[in-house]
Amino acid sequence: MSAMLSSKKTIVISAVNLNVGGTLTILRDCLGYLSALAGEGNYRIVALVYKQELADYPNIEYIETQWPKKWWVNRLWFEYVSARKISKQLSPVCLWLSLHDTTPDVVAERRAVYCHNPFPFYRWKWQECFFTPKIVLFALFSRFIYQKNIHQNNSIIVQQQWIREAFVEMFSLEATKIMVALPDASSTGKLQDLVNQEEGYNFIYAASANSHKNFECLAEAARILSMRGLPQFQVRITVNGHENAYAQWLYKHWGSVPNLNFAGFMDRQTLFNLYARSHCLVFPSKVETWGLPITEFGAFDKPMLLADLPYAHETAAGYSRVAFFDTNNPLELARLMESLILGDYTSLKAVGQKYIAPPTANSWKEMFDTLLSS
Repeated sequence: MSAMLSSKKTIVISAVNLNVGGTLTILRDCLGYLSALAGEGNYRIVALVYKQELADYPNIEYIETQWPKKWWVNRLWFEYVSARKISKQLSPVCLWLSLHDTTPDVVAERRAVYCHNPFPFYRWKWQECFFTPKIVLFALFSRFIYQKNIHQNNSIIVQQQWIREAFVEMFSLEATKIMVALPDASSTGKLQDLVNQEEGYNFIYAASANSHKNFECLAEAARILSMRGLPQFQVRITVNGHENAYAQWLYKHWGSVPNLNFAGFMDRQTLFNLYARSHCLVFPSKVETWGLPITEFGAFDKPMLLADLPYAHETAAGYSRVAFFDTNNPLELARLMESLILGDYTSLKAVGQKYIAPPTANSWKEMFDTLLSS
C-alpha cells in the first residue's frame, strides 16, 4: 500500500476554517472534482477540514481538526507551525492549496491560495464597532493576513478581475500570477418565472445578517416609499431581526415599516421560489468577492438594482435590465424603486461583458490543470 501511495502525486487541500455558507460550497465543489481525479489513480488527495461529514467524498484522505477555528491565535499557530509539520509528514507534496485566504508555511513543490475575503477593501462605519466588531477587525487586519507569505505562492486565486487589479496594487504582485476563477452559474439553468402570481410589486434582497450587507440602505428606501403612499409593493429581506446585534438594530429602526418584510433565513428551494415570485432584486452590499444572488436572480432575466461598486458591475456583466445606485444614498435607491413600481423601466440598462485577461478558470478542472503545471 505504501509503495502504491509513493507512486502517486500528493495534493493537499487546507480548509480547516470552512464550515458554513458559500466558502463551504467552494470546498465541496473542489473536493467533488478532486474525488473524481483521484479515482483515475495518479493523485493522492489529502483534505484538512473542520469536519469530514461536511464534505465527504470517496478517494480522499481526511484530517479533521477543529481547534484552529476556536481562536485566531489557534488559527495562526496552525497556519505557520502545524501546517508545516503536516506538509513534512506528507512529503513530497506536489500541490498545497489553501482555500481560506492565508498562505501557510509549508514544504511543497507548488503552493496556491484561494482568496475570498473582500474585507481589505471594506470601508466600515464607526457604529459597527458596537454591533459587529468582528467585521471591523476583519477590515483592519485581513490585509496583513493576506500579505504574509503571499509572494511564496505559485498562484493566487480570486473570483473577479477587480480583486486581481487591487491585489496587484496592494501587494506588488504580477497580474499573471493571479488567476480569476469565475463561479459556475450553469446549475441555475432556465427557471420558471411566477411573478404574475403575486399582487403588487415585490422586491427581494437575499443576504446574511452582517453589517457590510448594508440592509439599512434598502430599509430606509422602503420607509421613504411607504410614506409616499405608492401603489401596493413589498420589500422582502432574509433577516428576521433577531439573529445578532446588527439585525436587532435593523428591526428596532425599521421593523415598523409596513412594506418591509423581515422574512428571515430560508433554504435554497424556498429562496428560488421567492425569486420566481419577485419582480426585482435589490443588492446594496458594500463589499463582495462575487455576489451570488445577482447570478442566481439574473437567470430569471428580471430587473436588478445593484450597488454601484466594481464587484456588482462585474457580476452583472451580460444581464440586460440593471440599474446601479450609491450604497450610501437610500433616496436614490427609492427613486429607482418608485420608477419600477409605477411601470417606468427606462433606468434599466444592459451591462456589457468585460474582458478578463488570462490566467482564468471556468471550472475546477481548468483551475487544477493550471495549478499543477505552473
